[in-house]
Amino acid sequence: MAVYTEVSDDEVERFVAAYDIGEVIALKGIAEGVENSNYLLQTAKGSYILTLYEKRVARADLPFFLGLMEHLAAKGLPCPTPIAARDGRTLRELHKRPAAIISFLRGMWPRRILVTHCAQVGEALARLHLAVADFSLHRANALALPGWRQLYQSCRTRADEVQPGLAEEIKRELDELAAQWPEGLPQGVIHADLFPDNVFFLGDKLSGLIDYYFACNEILAYDLGICLNAWCFENDDSFNATKARALVRGYTKTRPVSPGEIAALPVLARGSALRFLLTRLYDWLHHPAGAFVKPKDPLEYLKKLRFHRSVKSAAAYGL
Repeated sequence: MAVYTEVSDDEVERFVAAYDIGEVIALKGIAEGVENSNYLLQTAKGSYILTLYEKRVARADLPFFLGLMEHLAAKGLPCPTPIAARDGRTLRELHKRPAAIISFLRGMWPRRILVTHCAQVGEALARLHLAVADFSLHRANALALPGWRQLYQSCRTRADEVQPGLAEEIKRELDELAAQWPEGLPQGVIHADLFPDNVFFLGDKLSGLIDYYFACNEILAYDLGICLNAWCFENDDSFNATKARALVRGYTKTRPVSPGEIAALPVLARGSALRFLLTRLYDWLHHPAGAFVKPKDPLEYLKKLRFHRSVKSAAAYGL
């Protein structure tokens, strides 16, 4: 979450007047994340999240994202729910941008990741994958291998400004992953961005999964690869196999996985690391002037990528 577009009090009051959620009491920008402009909206009836969708999020994808949240919430997952205005629409326009009001989930994301967090994230991810089995909408993964190549081309000439030799290393990685990418594994809708700041806990219990704006149809185990990168590395960049084992066991006790999915985890985690290296590199080199949020370090994911490249089997993940 972040703030790229500032809105006036009058604009917000007119926007909220279309809903049955009471008058606006306060509005505060949330300066985290990289995709949309998000505000904590407080009204006479409670707290909500007001989101303005920025340029990277395609307007045509918004029915998928909002419909997915409604579907997951109806299935009992701790998921924010889009709020409909009096005309029945959940997607409207504010400050010339698509905008929606979403229910507020209580909790905080964990600043210090523990093994118990990883186990619960794995279980919640499996519940999500099972819950979307009957979700009717489809969205292709815009950040699969062809998307990675496009990002690389947009950063290629300046990548070495971040680290000498980075452009050539990314090119080699793209070619190797294209040759090794697994086929025939179970697919479905994945979250695709389940980082710690997208998971809320109340005390030691998971209370919410948020931010579905990368969700897409993809290999289900790729979501596990993303979570291995997001949850199982320490601050010194070392990989914590105990956390990885807890995460995957939390997942498999809810949704059993095949030997093929386990065997593919090193390549899937490696691809995930490259995906976030590339999007962070793009944001680092194309950071919009005046944005409140600071771009994240792409080199963190270069280190993770190199770790996964050295992995010979899923045993390195404690499995």
